[in-house]
Amino acid sequence: MKLTYGLLFSLLVSIIPVTTADAQYSKGTYTFEFENDRIANTDRHYTAGFRFSWVSEPKEDDPAWVRDILTELYPFADLREGRVGLSFGQSMFTPENTQTTALVRDDRPYVGWLYGGISVHAETKSIQPTPGPDVLDTVELDIGVVGPAAFGEQVQNTVHRLIGVATAKGWNNQLDNEPGIMLIGERKWRTNPVRALGLEFDAIPHVGGSLGNIMTFANAGATLRFGQDLDVDYGPPRIQPSLSGLGAIERDRGFAWYVFAGAEGRIVARNIFLDGNTFSNSHSVDREIFVGDAQFGIAAIYEGVRFAFTQVYRTKEFEGQSQADRFGAISLSVRF
Repeated sequence: MKLTYGLLFSLLVSIIPVTTADAQYSKGTYTFEFENDRIANTDRHYTAGFRFSWVSEPKEDDPAWVRDILTELYPFADLREGRVGLSFGQSMFTPENTQTTALVRDDRPYVGWLYGGISVHAETKSIQPTPGPDVLDTVELDIGVVGPAAFGEQVQNTVHRLIGVATAKGWNNQLDNEPGIMLIGERKWRTNPVRALGLEFDAIPHVGGSLGNIMTFANAGATLRFGQDLDVDYGPPRIQPSLSGLGAIERDRGFAWYVFAGAEGRIVARNIFLDGNTFSNSHSVDREIFVGDAQFGIAAIYEGVRFAFTQVYRTKEFEGQSQADRFGAISLSVRF
């Protein structure tokens, strides 16, 4: 457990430029993401998540150890000139009834997930005179902990007290402490935009998956966008699992905007947030094998600052779940 906290601390420190002498490590895009069911006027299941992240400029003199690790783990693309990313985040899950101290056996467990991540994002641009889609390969390694050591109870109930909402009473039933790992790989294709009347339309299909004791799944989906200057990014970033774009912003001059809608399907073989602890007996529910997300939102980018708002609808994740879930996501990115 000390090793896990040491890695989380190291990753957090790595995304904060401490001195101007470390400027080569601070160039890039910084993003804060916040997801919460209250934004969608609900309070259940995936209740909240946040993530701080940094994505470098391409070909910068960024941390070589990130490239070295992920190049060995992901053989499907050349990552040597990709953007490097570092992140730190937390996600929290609760049953629908949070006002009882008793174990709610037919609903999902209480659990927090605290993690740090390293990533590489390698882009292959289309080449004239026979242009094709731009291709983006992303590989991310997240390492952290679930259970009381993830501080889910403390964070959720502190925030609820601050905003005047009833605290969750059943955190004594949460999963046991367990170190966790997720290796996520994904490929996106950004089609050449169709232009008319000064506006653009494109599509970004993707396929990927995750391996680890936290989540193991295969996923596929697509995002459609309509707006201006769509080559500014690959859509806004989201906390995994999700239809996520790229944290980086391609340029820091001018104005761009788009509305977007997307859908993703996942075949889930492992989800610790539903299956319970790997190495000890704990509360669990029978997960659904097939899970789908649908989302829509809007993003605006001006002078290297991107704001995005997303509404997400997620199908039932476990047997006996009373209804599908929905939550909102907000992200703010700044390119330096």
